[in-house]
Amino acid sequence: MKAKLTILIVLAIVVSAAFVLVDLPSNWDYALPRRLKKVAAILLTGGAIAYATLIFQTMTNNRILTPSVIGLDSVYMLFQTFIVFVFGSMSLPSVNKYLNFGLTTGLMMLFAVLLYRFLFKREGKNLFFLLLVGLVMGTLFGSMTTFLQVLIDPNEFLVLQGKMFASFNNVNSDLLLLSAVLIVLIGLFSMKYNKYLDVMALGREHAVNLGVPYQRTVKQMLLVVALLISISTALVGPVTFLGLLVVNLAYHYIGTYRHSLLIPASIGISVIALVGGQMLVERVFTFSTTVSVLINFIGGLYFIYLLLKESRA
Repeated sequence: MKAKLTILIVLAIVVSAAFVLVDLPSNWDYALPRRLKKVAAILLTGGAIAYATLIFQTMTNNRILTPSVIGLDSVYMLFQTFIVFVFGSMSLPSVNKYLNFGLTTGLMMLFAVLLYRFLFKREGKNLFFLLLVGLVMGTLFGSMTTFLQVLIDPNEFLVLQGKMFASFNNVNSDLLLLSAVLIVLIGLFSMKYNKYLDVMALGREHAVNLGVPYQRTVKQMLLVVALLISISTALVGPVTFLGLLVVNLAYHYIGTYRHSLLIPASIGISVIALVGGQMLVERVFTFSTTVSVLINFIGGLYFIYLLLKESRA
């Protein structure tokens, strides 16, 4: 299994190096930093989404769920649409990337914290009730977003449309550094809970019987998941099915439930998928689509496959 993981990491490095160095133009001093910035954004985004989805699936003990089910992507799109609808596409919250990043991340985290506080303040409210409420809220926010988008001026909607899909082409370097610091700090904080993940994968009853502080661990890790998804979404935009795709592929490829191997494997597959998708977008489709469209298309098909497989089991 460690040999498989090594091969995966080497492949991720090779694919990233090929993206940076292959077909490098003569003005490499301009193109090289831009490509390196894209790879850095992919590493941060892919790593955050893969890690968050793996934790989320472990806690829910369900491999067809993603963190987007609690409505964070819907909150992001509602906020972006609301800004354009009320203030316009040239307003300060829309144009200033620092302010937009801060407000978006803060609002998504506020939604997650309020949701957790409201549902976990009483006994008897379990994790699946949280998922159900999150799904309903996500549907509500999605409907509100669609309603506002219908009323927006078509020219304003064209500006908004660029934020509806994840893009690594215009990532701000300062936001990249800020996101890297935040994700590293979150990773260091969550390390003390990683030792419980293998046990929690057995289910709530087994985890409690084996001495895991289940309720406290679930609360802390759910906040970690929400913060990672908020940062990655605010940085590049929503990529709904990426986590579902890479985590399930990691399970099949590694062939184990040990999270010490699954975490780096999921991150490696995520980097390969995003870098490979970005290469297709730039050099095959010539920017006629976005990497999130490719990932969501493949991930959506894989999701349908998983549902059909579960129904036959």
